Amino acid sequence: MTSIARSELILGGQRSGKSRRAEILARQWLAQSGEHRAVMIATGQPWDDEMAARIVQHQADRAERVPGMTTVEEPLALSEALAVNSQPHTLVVVDCLTLWLTNLLMPVQTAQDDFLNNFESNQPPALDLTARTAMLLVAIKKTPGPVVFVGNEIGLGVIPMGRDTRAFVDALGRLNQDVAAACQRVTFMAAGLPLVLKGAP
Repeated sequence: MTSIARSELILGGQRSGKSRRAEILARQWLAQSGEHRAVMIATGQPWDDEMAARIVQHQADRAERVPGMTTVEEPLALSEALAVNSQPHTLVVVDCLTLWLTNLLMPVQTAQDDFLNNFESNQPPALDLTARTAMLLVAIKKTPGPVVFVGNEIGLGVIPMGRDTRAFVDALGRLNQDVAAACQRVTFMAAGLPLVLKGAP
């Protein structure tokens, strides 16, 4: 059985077992005490029909695997959602940081060219990522209960061809480093297997 860290970042590639690992921790937390609660803060948005169907499927799967966990949908105000939902007897799972960053930097109603112009001129986007990240790091320290973040590691492959993709990979890498530094434990997932990079297993 894996111990529950006060704060944990779970990183990995697509279908690496990241979310499943977070669900296992939530199930263990709920099984420890009848007073324990678990909340999922979901950051995904239904940009198109495929994404909408994917969200519905994830909700159904999660309800079956962790029936005691409730879900809160919050695509942008993540630090505020943590402050509202974190309690001493509540484990919060944030799934996922990558989609949260996407929502901040590439909102559906904003053209990608706007993001690139802001990124290349060092001007903050409409929703200031630096301020949002700083608020998130403070929220991690202040959460009275355990919190588990799920995020993608997308910087292990070849260098992307497009400028917009390279800019996003850079931004995500910085976000992952900041959150990893703030968390008590960092776990990397590959093929469903966990590798603890920081903290006790």
